[in-house]
Amino acid sequence: MELIKNYRDNEMLRKSFNALAMKTYGLDFEDWYQNGYWGEAYTPYSIVEEGKIVANVSVNTMDFILDGSRKHVIQLGTVMTDEAYRKKGYSRMLMEEVEKDYAGKTEGIYLFANDSVLDFYPKFGFERAFEYGYEKEMTADRNRSIHKIPMHEKRVWDGFAKIVEQSVPCGRFAMAGGSGLVLFYVTKFMQDNVYYSKAHRAYLIAEEEGEELFVHGVFAETPIEPSDIAKTFGQNIKKVRLGFTPFDTAGYTLREVKEEDTTLFLKGEGFGFWAADKLMFPTLAHA
Repeated sequence: MELIKNYRDNEMLRKSFNALAMKTYGLDFEDWYQNGYWGEAYTPYSIVEEGKIVANVSVNTMDFILDGSRKHVIQLGTVMTDEAYRKKGYSRMLMEEVEKDYAGKTEGIYLFANDSVLDFYPKFGFERAFEYGYEKEMTADRNRSIHKIPMHEKRVWDGFAKIVEQSVPCGRFAMAGGSGLVLFYVTKFMQDNVYYSKAHRAYLIAEEEGEELFVHGVFAETPIEPSDIAKTFGQNIKKVRLGFTPFDTAGYTLREVKEEDTTLFLKGEGFGFWAADKLMFPTLAHA
């Protein structure tokens, strides 16, 4: 048994990691790597037995902007253990290694856990936390003017990565940069969910769900009120829901975010603001 980390350029180990991720979550990170979007912010910590990855906890270094101040935190994700190697304490071993490496280097740690491990993370000092989302009833007084930008080739992906990096925060609690994680979504699950509004000179990632529009993120050089750009989807949209916390919550309805088999855990003094501020982690910041 060996504990290894930061091996993304080792083809054999990376393929073994991908095999376990596919088996556990149906995810394959290989194209993300080959396209150049797996950067230094994403670091797997893994246990190797007999030449293959059998357990993993990945670290995502994340910067967020809250009311103009930068907060440096880490997110844990892709937590998995092969069924044949469970009950050996591998997850605990990996968690302890992560905490040792990042002691004094981060303001806090967060993760999203499934229901089967809700008793595991409190053993490491994590506490359950709540998120709050914002939604608004609306009526557009104009025809649809938004344009879909298909994301099916690397040339377009690379251009969009630059747009993400150059954009201002779209909400009160927003990722700083983070194009690698955004491109993970855009190149996989959201290739048909990127739009451009010429009137606002802004891009957004959004999903239409009947008369509702779920906006995951807005990317522009100046701040934009999300409901204004939502109106460019036309008169069919009656409600806009946000995957982030807006700068101005006036006119929005506050709701507690509840996602099946998903619980937010926080650890660290850097999250002391969380309970009182009624925030949510941007949906594009989930790893």
